Amino acid sequence: MVLVDDILMFPIRSVLWIFREIHDAAQAELANEADSITAELSYLYMRLETGRISEAEFAAEEKTLLDRLETIQERDRGEEAEDGGEELQPQSVKGRVA
Repeated sequence: MVLVDDILMFPIRSVLWIFREIHDAAQAELANEADSITAELSYLYMRLETGRISEAEFAAEEKTLLDRLETIQERDRGEEAEDGGEELQPQSVKGRVA
């Protein structure tokens, strides 16, 4: 009987496994996106300090990157709240480079 149950449940378990793998890959990509934006911010600050870009160009690019990073952090906070985890205290992103 157990063998028959395993055979009958195999398609369902396979589909669930595929969905779990897709979810894990998407989560990893989102985590890498935040790291990528942080690296871009570091590069942007370096370009400003070396005089490769003007203050106006810096401000425009920084705003875009910080908005993207804030969106990712808000999405992460929303997912933690849905999971029943403690909500993070809002933190200012401006001026922080990792």
